[in-house]
Amino acid sequence: MGILGSAFSKIKKGLQKTQELALAPIQHLLGAGRLGDDQLAELEDMLLQADLGASATERLIEKLRSESRQRGEIDARAVLKEELLKILGPAKASPLEPSEAMGTQVILLVGVNGAGKTTTLGKLAAHLKGEGQSVLVVAGDTFRAAAIEQLELWGQRAGVPVLCSQMGGDPAAIAFDGATSAKAKGLSWVLVDTAGRLHNKDSLMRELDKMRRSLQKAMPGAPHRVFLVLDATTGQNGLQQALAFKQAAGVTDLVIAKLDGSAKGGAVVPIVEKMQLPIAFVGVGEQMGDLAPFDPGAFVEGLLGD
Repeated sequence: MGILGSAFSKIKKGLQKTQELALAPIQHLLGAGRLGDDQLAELEDMLLQADLGASATERLIEKLRSESRQRGEIDARAVLKEELLKILGPAKASPLEPSEAMGTQVILLVGVNGAGKTTTLGKLAAHLKGEGQSVLVVAGDTFRAAAIEQLELWGQRAGVPVLCSQMGGDPAAIAFDGATSAKAKGLSWVLVDTAGRLHNKDSLMRELDKMRRSLQKAMPGAPHRVFLVLDATTGQNGLQQALAFKQAAGVTDLVIAKLDGSAKGGAVVPIVEKMQLPIAFVGVGEQMGDLAPFDPGAFVEGLLGD
């Protein structure tokens, strides 16, 4: 199975809980052919329970109602898939590819406590190493000894170097050192972890900005991408976090972690609608290879079934 095929199956597997717990009851409606008001109301309730959000759900139901009135018998699943792809299509991120013109590139990972940043960074390092790219991991969360130890373990498993400082060290300084070292060695990527922070704490957000400025001093244009890691199990509650980080941290891409542990996988839809940001990866498990580039088609297939 190729990389794309593997990503497709991983995303579908990651949505299994959403499919089974939230959307399984609608399967008979998707094959009904003709949808009346009662069926549409039931379908609307199920989509809301899957956390697709009011705006997207209204759009989908109105599309089904319109198609049903015009054509009578319809393939409801096909109509929903087509409409969801219109929403999610623009969310496919640019691939992470080394560039001779850009040289070393820096990715900064941000998010709230417990979102899964450190685990995501370890998986991302393994993903890039598996594609033959050179990587340096920087343990920028100097406030938690466990975070440093966790990254060192991920580095050993992935076979990539990890740059650490002592607990309580200056995150901006370690980020600067990491970017400078990677540039000197001609590495493709620097992945910088950050401490989890509440999105409404100005002091922590200012510290994050300090890290970004340090990276820019080491390497003009850095960080080249800023990944905001969102915990899928929080559903739409992650939306306010995302909006705050987008403004404060210059977020360029989203990573949806813990997709396999959530029955709220549909929350990806309103997050994409509101944020207007691409999704780079989704986390679908705890193992090294359980990180998949986001594929809108695979997501829609996983959400609605075949």
